Amino acid sequence: MLILEGSRAFSDFNKKKLLDSLQKSLTGLSDIHARYWHFVKTHEELSEAELEQLKDLLHYGESDEDDRPYGELLLVTPRPGTISPWSSKATDIIHNCGLNKIARVERGIAYFVEYRDDFTQLAKDQRFFIKGKIHDRMIEVVLEHEEEAEILF
Repeated sequence: MLILEGSRAFSDFNKKKLLDSLQKSLTGLSDIHARYWHFVKTHEELSEAELEQLKDLLHYGESDEDDRPYGELLLVTPRPGTISPWSSKATDIIHNCGLNKIARVERGIAYFVEYRDDFTQLAKDQRFFIKGKIHDRMIEVVLEHEEEAEILF
């Protein structure tokens, strides 16, 4: 499985709205970042040219100037055992572009939660609270390590 990091998932306005909502209950929270991540299952290894073509196809939206944000990772993905509508359409487009080595592509949102210096990490109840605010339990799950995304396939 390939993991390709993408663009910002939210505008500044939506990010501030989410951050303000979380900070009402979690005063130690200092910032939150959200980026699209793409998970790609292939039939066989892609050539460099194919990988570049795939990256070009998955480059959309507002770019973030920073490298990977700092903070604890909470990765929101579609529920395992399902294929999201986004995945169906994106996989069709990728196949129509001649990238037939790709079995499927899925998209998630990687949240990076930053907290003030007096916090070393989020407590279990704080993590549970944040998870409840960033995903829809009916159609999504929250993973805590990127390697766990393999379960999507």
